[in-house]
Amino acid sequence: MRDFLVAGNWKMNGSAAASAELTDGILAGMPQSDAVHLLICPPYPYLGELAQKLAGTALSLGAQNVSQHESGAYTGEVSAGMLREIGCEYVIVGHSERRAMMGESSEIVAAKFMAVLSEGLKPILCVGESLEEREAEQTAAVIDAQLNAVLDAAGAESFETAVIAYEPVWAIGTGRTASPEQAQDVHSHIRAALASRSEKMASAIQILYGGSVKGDNAVGLFTMPDIDGGLIGGASLKAADFLAIAAAAASLV
Repeated sequence: MRDFLVAGNWKMNGSAAASAELTDGILAGMPQSDAVHLLICPPYPYLGELAQKLAGTALSLGAQNVSQHESGAYTGEVSAGMLREIGCEYVIVGHSERRAMMGESSEIVAAKFMAVLSEGLKPILCVGESLEEREAEQTAAVIDAQLNAVLDAAGAESFETAVIAYEPVWAIGTGRTASPEQAQDVHSHIRAALASRSEKMASAIQILYGGSVKGDNAVGLFTMPDIDGGLIGGASLKAADFLAIAAAAASLV
């Protein structure tokens, strides 16, 4: 059985004080289970301070984005090496907001994925379809294209230290959630697509669900055989809400 990962994407929210308070609240209530891992991805300015706070704890630290470049004249960008140096373990790549708002292509996402791996960090690769694509029955094609762009560039073996997050764009920040069965159908498709490249990798990789997960729907989602946790947005901004999702995962192990 794969372990659960419950990851909080704080997006562009909070302050130094609020981030420290939120982190303290999560640390105080983390489930005592070796099979449930928690991760927080705060905004860039708070990563260094929170890395010090998390030293020696079981709570992991990640970044929300990264440059595909190692160094150079890229004003405002942050490299994977910089993130590793300050204590990050994970990096989110290809989030739907980056793809849609910042115009990141699947080729750029693949380059970022490889940049993360080059520094020994773990990429969380986000894939997912829009409402229009779902209604046009293009979900599988969209996700296959997003996955194949990375698989073709980085190779299936590179996914051995990666995580995938399925985020139906139509369910992010809208209050709408895919039913456990709908989510499982897509997660199963993702795992099958990966198995066509490497069955060993596909069976071991964690695939998270990222679409309005809350404490009251987490158990239903996490009981599905191919859902290994969640990439949590709004519910990760309150310790009690985030911990309720973690407790749901812990109740299943």
